[in-house]
Amino acid sequence: MESEEAERNGLNVLPFLRLSQNAYSDIKSYQALVVNQTRQLYCMKMMTTVDPKLLVAAEQSTAPRAVVIGAGLGGLSAAMRLGAKGYRVTVLDRLDRLGGRGSSITQNGHRFDLGPTIVTVPNVFRDLWADCGRVFEDEVDLRPVDPYYEIRWPDGSRFQVRQDEAKMLAEVTRLFPNDVKGYQKFLKDSEARYHFGFEGMGRKPMNRLWDLIKELPGFAALRADQSVYAHAAKRVRDPKLRMALSFHPLFIGGDPVNVTSMYILVSYLEKAFGVHYAMGGVQAIADAMGHVIEDQGGCIRLGEEIEEILCKQKVVRGVRTKSGDVITADIVVSNADPGHTYDHLLRGIEKRRWTPERLRRARWSMGLFVWYFGTKGTAGKWADVGHHTILNGPRYRGLLKDIFQKRHLADDMSIYLHRPRLQIPALRRSVMIRSTLYRPCLIWWARSRWIGKRPARHTGRKWKMCCITSYCQALPTISQLLKFLPPKRFKAAI
Repeated sequence: MESEEAERNGLNVLPFLRLSQNAYSDIKSYQALVVNQTRQLYCMKMMTTVDPKLLVAAEQSTAPRAVVIGAGLGGLSAAMRLGAKGYRVTVLDRLDRLGGRGSSITQNGHRFDLGPTIVTVPNVFRDLWADCGRVFEDEVDLRPVDPYYEIRWPDGSRFQVRQDEAKMLAEVTRLFPNDVKGYQKFLKDSEARYHFGFEGMGRKPMNRLWDLIKELPGFAALRADQSVYAHAAKRVRDPKLRMALSFHPLFIGGDPVNVTSMYILVSYLEKAFGVHYAMGGVQAIADAMGHVIEDQGGCIRLGEEIEEILCKQKVVRGVRTKSGDVITADIVVSNADPGHTYDHLLRGIEKRRWTPERLRRARWSMGLFVWYFGTKGTAGKWADVGHHTILNGPRYRGLLKDIFQKRHLADDMSIYLHRPRLQIPALRRSVMIRSTLYRPCLIWWARSRWIGKRPARHTGRKWKMCCITSYCQALPTISQLLKFLPPKRFKAAI
């Protein structure tokens, strides 16, 4: 629209595009030259003050285009950085709101987080905002969670995880007195892997084979060949503490028995940076990222599904949406699932590595079964249930084997309970009593192949009971509230 206004005012900015952009390695220096010449021409032609809208039109008309597929946190962060470098960015997502797996749904006054619920390294977001010339804290209200979470076992024992080192040692001493030294060694191992993997490799490009080969001595020294669980078992003896130190790969769909021990760096991340909750959930972070992109002049198109990434002579040229729109671009960033990107969006391109045959043979990570609900008139109940609670079944390694190897939906599943309303004192005191107590999120560690269809052998009341029994470990009176209703009737009952 701005360029059309420029044309109506007798200012044609297109001739400036014929300047050789290749002569300018820095995009912004090229834009500055064009905008400066536009300013001079306009002042000579109109003999008046410069219209800022025309300068914006001139600047954006010279910028290269970028398209980002997917408005998850990864896609939004890429869009922010591209916008900060001077690209005209278009973000497309098939959902009706930003965030991807970090988005939310709202129904009957309840807002439910669909994916991640915590932030473990706020500095990543602070750096991202700073690179865009902004301050993260000015736009997102991030608050520490303490304790991070509580782990419960069927025998009634409980283990709280906190940032304070003295309190953590006291907790380990209380429950696992024979493993205190091993726990301290585990934390040192975690810190070493953080510096090597997160601060070291995580901040280096690994585009060539030699880049990886140079890191092999470090992998060998840190025994990256061992799994997360194997390393925990090497340091501590109690099965419960082994579980508490090794379950974190489940959050990314990984098997603790097979994921490399490099991932134990998460324990140091929690200790060094804390665990935080964004008021409004991760959805609030995604919305704030969208505001930055729009302020940079970017465009966000929701409800748009990409049909194909367009290429010509193995060079990306843009994308085509399912509605038939073609958007040209100099750069296309896909934040969609890698399998979907290679197999569907790039289906017209011959691939040497990620071929359809290889993708069909791949084993995908575990999925989740999630149950969202709110309750009424229960503000005084379950005072000991915190922001995050992990409810273990009687087995750990056996359950992992059922999930990742046997692909079997066990009766004694473990549960992750999210109770975010506790982070908002005002809602604890008032709104919850009138309408909603909390919005728990039950995540059952089951493979994605089961989502949407119930295994034949888990039918009727048996299936309902195995789902609710574990939950009652934390909230003893919840069975009376739910009346043991199956999922189809659960929504109507609440």
